Amino acid sequence: MSVFDFLIMALPVVFLILSVLIAVKAVSHGRSRKRTMLMQLASFAAVFAICMICPFAASAATGDAAAASGSDGMAFIGAAAATGLSCIGGGIAVGNAAPAAIGATSEDPKAFGKAIIFVALGEGIALYGMLISIMILSKIG
Repeated sequence: MSVFDFLIMALPVVFLILSVLIAVKAVSHGRSRKRTMLMQLASFAAVFAICMICPFAASAATGDAAAASGSDGMAFIGAAAATGLSCIGGGIAVGNAAPAAIGATSEDPKAFGKAIIFVALGEGIALYGMLISIMILSKIG
């Protein structure tokens, strides 16, 4: 691996770190948080687009038809998105259900069994996402 290859791979990470530092500095100087968040999302979208386009362009330039299709890479991205988004959803569900379950249990200890089921249903969302990503990854090969 040459120094140029390392710089190309490190460029998106450096860009995102600089974006975060600029956003923190902007908020500390009194800029609106909404505008700063939109700037963060725009920088993430730009890095994502660069990371998606560059491998396709490099494989098309070398004439590698199997790499140009990018099906394995898209499968990895799909598996990561399934796991990541389902874990975020599961975290939101558990974050809302667990305090309610604790409150219900403190008022009536007999309600523990019913309350814990709702917390477990929230965690089930994350398990379904992981199951889908395992199914996607089992098809690669």
